[in-house]
Amino acid sequence: MTATPDDCLARNDWICGAYLSSRGQILLDAVLQHLRLTGLAVLIGLALALPLAVVARRWRWASGPVLAVTTILYTIPSLAMFSLLLPLYGLSASLVVAGLVLYSLTLLVRNILAGLRAVPEETRQAARGLGYGPVRLLLTVELPLALPAAMAGLRIATVSAVSLVTVGAIVGFGGLGNLIYAGMNTYFKAQVLTASVLCVVIAVVADLLLLGVQRLLTPWTRAARG
Repeated sequence: MTATPDDCLARNDWICGAYLSSRGQILLDAVLQHLRLTGLAVLIGLALALPLAVVARRWRWASGPVLAVTTILYTIPSLAMFSLLLPLYGLSASLVVAGLVLYSLTLLVRNILAGLRAVPEETRQAARGLGYGPVRLLLTVELPLALPAAMAGLRIATVSAVSLVTVGAIVGFGGLGNLIYAGMNTYFKAQVLTASVLCVVIAVVADLLLLGVQRLLTPWTRAARG
């Protein structure tokens, strides 16, 4: 009878400390790429979603087209989305970021718009009575009151982006997804499990950090609950 190897890598165990110690730099590089792609996509998505939501709130005729287009984008399967963007960006990190930005727009636009619409009309009227112009009203009254809904959308968009980055492995820019797909092709158990767990950890940590930011930026919500 053949003896069982003492090396967990040789046994191809799911949990293997030797994998972590021998491939620490590979894991770190994958995590950093995952974070860069996620962060860049969410920031660009937020920069695009905010003016779109403001336009949809200010001019009612624009609300339908804005919501319709962003919703249609969200229904496109990820592989099809990357294929449609391929002629524009080629096999690059920009291709993955562009796809994630388009997916994030639905969640961000809808939640920001919902937050803006929830601002009481009497609050707007009171601010106008104090001499607030449209820009000052938006920046100092409407957006702060819309923050809880906007941050909820940002949290969902961020967690979704963390997940969708892995699909970028099909073009070589998937962060931890590169390790997951390579491990699945070779049935490398430790690599698949480790990379998958790290994806979950990134998503949970990102959500908790954004929740903390939301609580810091909206202290009146805590007072209302108290």
